Amino acid sequence: MSDCIFCKIVAGEIPAERVYENDQVVAIRDIAPVAPVHVLILPKAHYPNILALDGGEGDAALLAGVQRAVREVARKEGVETSGFRLIINCGEDGGQTVPHLHYHLLGGRTLGARLV
Repeated sequence: MSDCIFCKIVAGEIPAERVYENDQVVAIRDIAPVAPVHVLILPKAHYPNILALDGGEGDAALLAGVQRAVREVARKEGVETSGFRLIINCGEDGGQTVPHLHYHLLGGRTLGARLV
């Protein structure tokens, strides 16, 4: 999508600190972190939100790519043993501010029950 900031980051048109990439996703540092580790995992394909996935074969490949990214980012960022939180916001009321499906991987400190 031509006006999507995350699509532009994925395409390399907007710089971002990449921490991981595979065929399905790019993982970047969040520019406004809420935890010592705050990485965004962005699908390379544009989906406006998690509800845009319909369970098809392409979605299975995407979710496998996300899982690989989560594992590798957690390892690289040193939170695979201590723990982390993985968040998907959906829609305005859910706190989604960019209409491109993305996952927040948060860690590096104790994360209480309070919603971020």
